[in-house]
Amino acid sequence: MRDRPGTKTSSETDQTTDRTTNREQQAFNNLIKWIEKTWNLKQEHSPIEDIGLFANVIEVGGTGIALTTDGVGTKILVAQMMGKFDTVGIDCVAMNVNDLICVGAKPLAMLDYLAVEDSNPELFDEIGKGLYEGAEKANISIPGGEIALVKEMLKGKREGFGFDLVGMGIGQVDPDKIIVGEKVEAGDVLIGIESNGIHSNGLTLARKVIFEKMGLKVTHATEELGRTIGEELLRPTHIYVKEILEILESGVNVKALAHITGDGFLNLNRIKANRGFVIENLPEVPPIFKFIQENGGVPEEEMFETYNMGIGFCACVSETDVSRTLSIIEKHGKKAWILGHAFNDTEKRVIIKEKDLIGKGKEFKQARREEINSILKKG
Repeated sequence: MRDRPGTKTSSETDQTTDRTTNREQQAFNNLIKWIEKTWNLKQEHSPIEDIGLFANVIEVGGTGIALTTDGVGTKILVAQMMGKFDTVGIDCVAMNVNDLICVGAKPLAMLDYLAVEDSNPELFDEIGKGLYEGAEKANISIPGGEIALVKEMLKGKREGFGFDLVGMGIGQVDPDKIIVGEKVEAGDVLIGIESNGIHSNGLTLARKVIFEKMGLKVTHATEELGRTIGEELLRPTHIYVKEILEILESGVNVKALAHITGDGFLNLNRIKANRGFVIENLPEVPPIFKFIQENGGVPEEEMFETYNMGIGFCACVSETDVSRTLSIIEKHGKKAWILGHAFNDTEKRVIIKEKDLIGKGKEFKQARREEINSILKKG
């Protein structure tokens, strides 16, 4: 996470950020070079797609098996502070199944890995309750998993309640119908589906602003949020499986799907086509994000690099399929908006016009409106 403004000069902050980014990229590259070498060990079941998508797919007997893994992250620390553990299981399921559907896969099952400081019956029961509720919402089963007692490795905000929760999602997709965004064309419409608040990304920044800088407790209630801080931060991640599967089965020409998690709208640049996206209609940002930004002095670009800002999932569809797509989403009880459209761009930039932001790679930067208009004119 970046240092807050004012702790260093601008040049010092930029240099520190560059060093951190380079170190993270080098660490990532060092691991991935070995992971990709395994693809040559078993040719008949090697991944079909490249690393970098929300899930990858292997072919088994003519069937595409989609695989992904993700965890709950430091949201767990808020659960410990609240003494409330019955929703983090929903988050674990959501983070996996929402990634699976991005490649057009139907989620089938998830395995869970629970590492704990202590075998606490109350903790296990509440985590299990959340896993069940998440599985029910996603229409999957949890065939099994692993529980590891690793007291020497874990500690949390509450004695005896340290744990980590991770899942591995499994789905099924026809190898000829995998969605990776290579068919996105200029003019295709970007539709956004509402989030349920922070979801499961950016909790480190939220905790730093709210608990360290502001000195608030999880039990603190605010008029802006309409609930306590802890209740707001623990709102479980929306699961988008049922509406997206219905859209896919309805014959809508879906060009790309994106789970808006860490990196925010920059997740849109994972598509294979040389297209960017311009967001022209951004719905009102939910109160939790305004609360963090205003009280933490967080720059606009960092907010959009870190949070979903009210949009938890995006679908890019043909212009003729917009009405049908919106209708299906709304039938499942979620709000959806036409955010913008795709444009030709070899740099795969994401432009948020209202905020004068241009996103590329992992970063948003402030830009002049003239620069934005010039990019869009070329595309």
